[in-house]
Amino acid sequence: MSRSRNPEVHRSDRVGWLRAAVLGANDGIVSVAGLVVGIAASGAPAATVLATGVAGTVAGAMSMAAGEYVSVQSQADTEHADLAAERRELHEDPRSELEELTAIYRQRGLSPELAREVAVQLTEHDALAAHARDELGITEEMRARPLQAAMASAGAFTAGAALPVLTALLAPHAYVAQITTAATLVGLSITGALAARAGGAAPLRGALRVMFWGALAMAAAAAIGNLFDAAL
Repeated sequence: MSRSRNPEVHRSDRVGWLRAAVLGANDGIVSVAGLVVGIAASGAPAATVLATGVAGTVAGAMSMAAGEYVSVQSQADTEHADLAAERRELHEDPRSELEELTAIYRQRGLSPELAREVAVQLTEHDALAAHARDELGITEEMRARPLQAAMASAGAFTAGAALPVLTALLAPHAYVAQITTAATLVGLSITGALAARAGGAAPLRGALRVMFWGALAMAAAAAIGNLFDAAL
C-alpha cells in the first residue's frame, strides 16, 4: 500500500519579500510612532500630531519603496550582467565551460567520471541554468525582484504606520505619547513574532529583539520632544 509523502516546506524562497515586508512593517511602526510620540511630548496640538503622523506615513512609504527598488535593482543588474557574461562564454568556449562545471562537481565530492557525466547532462539540458546555479549561485527562487520588494516594503510600512496614526487619531490627546508607546510595543511584538515564525526562528526571540529597539526609539523620541516643549 503506497503512501503519499508530504512535500517538504522550505523557507528560502521567502527571503526576498519577507525581508522587505518585515523591514517595512517595523520601520513604519517605529518611525511614525517616534514622530507621534516626539511631537506629542513637545506639547503640540492634536491636529499637528495627527498631521505629522500622516505625513510621516506617506513620506516613509515612498522612501522605503524607492530605496528598496534601487537597492534590489542594483542586485538584479549585477545578476543580469553575470548571466550575460556567462552566456557569452558558453557561446565562445563551451569546452572550457564544461571543464569548469566538471571541476565544480568534483570539488563537491563527486568522482571525476560522475562529475563529468553530470556536467555533460546538465549542459545538454540547460547549460546557462547549470552555470548560473552552480557557478554563480543564482537560482530562480533567490533572484532579485525589485518591484516585488518595493511594493512589499511600501505596503508593509503603511500597514505598520497605521498603528501609531490610529492612536494619534483616537487616543485622548493628553495620553497620546503613552498610548502610542504601548501600542507600538504590542505591534512590534506581533510583527517580530510573525516574522521569526515565518523564517523558522523562535517567535519569542523575534518579538523581544524588536521590542527592545522599539522601546529605545520611543524613549529617545520622547526625550527630544520634551526638549522642544511647545508650551514654552
